[in-house]
Amino acid sequence: MASVTLRNIYKCYGDAEVTRNVSMDVKDGEFVVFVGPSGCGKSTLLRMIAGLEEISEGDLFIGDQKVNHLAPKDREVGMVFQSYALYPHMNVAENMAFGLKLAKTDKKEINRRVTEAARLLQLEPLLERKPKDLSGGQRQRVAIGRTIVREPKVFLFDEPLSNLDASLRVQMRIEISKLHKRLGATMIYVTHDQVEAMTMADKIVALDQGSIAQIGKPLELYHYPATRFVAGFIGSPNMNFIPCTALDSDSQHVTVNLPGGMSLKLAVNGSEVTAGEKLTLGIRPEHFTSADEAELVFNGMVTVVERLGYQTLVHLDVEGVDSVLTMRTSGGNPVQEGESLALGLSARQCHLFRENGDACHRLYKEPCVDL
Repeated sequence: MASVTLRNIYKCYGDAEVTRNVSMDVKDGEFVVFVGPSGCGKSTLLRMIAGLEEISEGDLFIGDQKVNHLAPKDREVGMVFQSYALYPHMNVAENMAFGLKLAKTDKKEINRRVTEAARLLQLEPLLERKPKDLSGGQRQRVAIGRTIVREPKVFLFDEPLSNLDASLRVQMRIEISKLHKRLGATMIYVTHDQVEAMTMADKIVALDQGSIAQIGKPLELYHYPATRFVAGFIGSPNMNFIPCTALDSDSQHVTVNLPGGMSLKLAVNGSEVTAGEKLTLGIRPEHFTSADEAELVFNGMVTVVERLGYQTLVHLDVEGVDSVLTMRTSGGNPVQEGESLALGLSARQCHLFRENGDACHRLYKEPCVDL
């Protein structure tokens, strides 16, 4: 296996920049997920690592070797695409072995690799079946097996689960995570699904409009987002955002004025915040508290209630807040549409963002996050 290093990577199509100044280190054996909305450059970045797109500027290393000008076949990477792209006239074993046959690999070695990959992916009973006789999840496992038999140094996954239904996506997430642990392989995985990123990654790279917004462990991005973009993208439902204004600040706190004339003192680094500056307070749906435990209370009108069994999502209109606020509560909560409901805020669960989108660093440490 091998590490992957990107240094100041740019990709341009004419005057249009798709990725800008991307630098990162992927350690040997690490599972890294590129996440972001459509058009943020994550698939283009993966294709540059694979050698399917030329790098406009910057350096790319696999291990200690600079590979900018190496052909894809010489980079020792294996790529799993969104489409399974299996040959319909070949059975599972033949599909997995096809690339090795083209490379004129010894027959015994082909059989060994196919047998081992089939065992890892639990495809042994299916080796004689054609693709039309397989489920979507089984076809994706065959596509992964076709990559495994090449024994690449780095595995690249380009949204491999997006064609599967919800239950199969969950199953395949688990299987790919188990595969990573068995192989100890370096894997880079692209997705727009933040749930996949949170559950599978050792490290997440959040991309915004072609640039890196933040790199870190999943819970680090969840509890300590560096920008408003990351705060809004990571987490489902999204973080709530409430406009506010700075009253006073120093390196240990910022006191803000919220809609309705209420104020709240937050334990964040406000050394660069000035009085009167427009800010945005963020709070996740599960962090609203009961009124008697709160430091500040909003009254909202319930507009929509989503009952999901294990939880209930309550959407509310609050005076002075342009967007609908969402509260996550227990599945048995009897709240009804049209009710007035109190939303309690605890200062230590709140985030604060400046007008340019940068976060004021939170000084309260979450016990579940090892920074």
